[in-house]
Amino acid sequence: MSTSALPIAVDSAMQFLLSSMWARVALYLILAPVAGGLLAGLDRKLSAYLQGRKGPPLIQPFYDILKLIKKEPIKINRFQNFNIFLFSVLIILTGAFFFSGGEFLLVLFSLLLAGVFFVLAGFSHNSPYSHLGAERELIQMMSYDPMILLVAIGIYMVTGTFKIDRIASVDYALILYLPGVFFGYCYILTFKFRKSPFDLLMSHHAHQELVKGLVTEYSGKTLALIEVIHWYENVMLLGIVYLFFAYNPAVAVAVCVGLWIMETFIDNTFARFTWELAFKSAWVVTVIAGISNIIVLYFMYSR
Repeated sequence: MSTSALPIAVDSAMQFLLSSMWARVALYLILAPVAGGLLAGLDRKLSAYLQGRKGPPLIQPFYDILKLIKKEPIKINRFQNFNIFLFSVLIILTGAFFFSGGEFLLVLFSLLLAGVFFVLAGFSHNSPYSHLGAERELIQMMSYDPMILLVAIGIYMVTGTFKIDRIASVDYALILYLPGVFFGYCYILTFKFRKSPFDLLMSHHAHQELVKGLVTEYSGKTLALIEVIHWYENVMLLGIVYLFFAYNPAVAVAVCVGLWIMETFIDNTFARFTWELAFKSAWVVTVIAGISNIIVLYFMYSR
């Protein structure tokens, strides 16, 4: 094969992979934990830089997972791993639905149901840390779920479809019509990424009274699975950010990376909110940014 023909062959292969639903799902299943682990490593490196430290290597999260896998798991009761299993399956299915170009509403339903099983996993222990973490997760779900639903409603009002593959192929940038919805979604992403000031139920930093909160009683392979599943979830959540800029893929990817860096900066510069302030602030942003944007769209398209 000539040198000039190589880029054409690579481009053709990429177009085939991206055009195939099953190929996209396979790429998500394989590459999402890799991308999620690298993002977690980038988070640590940036956090260390902001704190005047050298920090661990970029691939340190993968070392941590391997270390957890080698440890002996401690099983408190028979229900804890069952709930985590269902949580894991649903998160992976959520990403598979999303990257296969399926229905947005099905993605949101699967994501919500996964959160329910994660809460049940916390309530399956007698630990007060686990119980308090599960209670705070319920509060957070009531805080961010309305805004996530508004994302689906806003995108439908602009594109006329819930099909993700059609949404990603529109010939205009959704951000031009949904700036308020995008801002509201970015705000609640801090909840979903479990970063300060909204790391109410558990934290990767040892600076709050709950520390690991909901996952306090998990160890070994189960804790490693939880961490990897959160990597899957983070990639899927950034995929929704991608939709707002899908008209220009290069810009969309740059925005996703830039947003992750901004979340890391916020995580290291804001003190943790109380659950009351977190709940109120999420609803204030949902009403002012999200609902007002939806109202404007309604009058725009009702003419």
